[in-house]
Amino acid sequence: MSGSAGSARLGEFGRIARFFAPLAGPGGLGLTDDAALVDCPPGHRLVMTVDAMVEGVHYLASDPPDLVARKLLRVNLSDLAAMGARPKHYLLTTALPQSFGDDWLAAFASGLAEDQRLFGIDLLGGDSVSTPGPATLSLTAIGEVATGAEIRRGGAKPGDDVWVSGTIGDAYLGLKVLRGEYPDLSPDDRAYLAGRYRLPAPRTGLGARLIGLAHAMQDVSDGLLADLGHICDVSGVGATVSLPEIPLSAAAARITAVAPQIAAQFATGGDDYELLFTAPRDKAGSIKAAAKESCVQISRIGTVEAGTTVRLVDRAGKAIEVGPAGYRHF
Repeated sequence: MSGSAGSARLGEFGRIARFFAPLAGPGGLGLTDDAALVDCPPGHRLVMTVDAMVEGVHYLASDPPDLVARKLLRVNLSDLAAMGARPKHYLLTTALPQSFGDDWLAAFASGLAEDQRLFGIDLLGGDSVSTPGPATLSLTAIGEVATGAEIRRGGAKPGDDVWVSGTIGDAYLGLKVLRGEYPDLSPDDRAYLAGRYRLPAPRTGLGARLIGLAHAMQDVSDGLLADLGHICDVSGVGATVSLPEIPLSAAAARITAVAPQIAAQFATGGDDYELLFTAPRDKAGSIKAAAKESCVQISRIGTVEAGTTVRLVDRAGKAIEVGPAGYRHF
């Protein structure tokens, strides 16, 4: 979206004052200084994560700016959730082409404001620069967790159950829908799947409730099998995932009813931003209770085993061959 016709641009500091200063919390000092101040309560640690999004790689150029902003924030909040941390603050860097005028930035900032209210997080500061393109956005999220309570990737143990929140494969299908595939889907299914790609749902409430229950956890960003592989690599274990147990939305189920061969691709598609975790079997009741309190669906999809291999199997236990386990930038 270009700038407002017939009006002068605000410039860097005018944009900061109009669009971003209203988003700053007390630690951001009104964005009048080059750094922020953050307090951490005794007995707690700060948890920090950063993710970048590039136009044409992580989102489409046609995506509305407010949804781009919300996705940028939410993919980082998903990382905090995966450690059991509660979100507190964030830092933002934008590298935008000159063609992205004040109207684009106003819509972008409105998306951030909406999710700040929803997730109880505020802006501390950041940087804004111009680029010949494509647009590149980077956000650093800061959360808080009790010292020693954080859930890491390296704790999975043989015999653990493998669980995942929500449904898998919707974002993979949503990107296809936005690129013009599946034209025969109902408008409701198309809108649902596109929304799941554009606007993930970070499971911040569930993540914090899994402290003391989950042995290992991370979010599903690169693909379910790839991300389970990350857990297994750090933990020194293997795992088996049952394809029929991977939870699907009603829209995804309708597609697999016509083309069942696509189901295995949901395990490698990525962009789900659901929580993937392992836990001892005797914690199943408590895990289900935590999910109910968080109003989040969860599903047991497999088992951690001795070894180093992550396998996807069918209902009969036969291994299913898949291509690359998930998205790779390099």
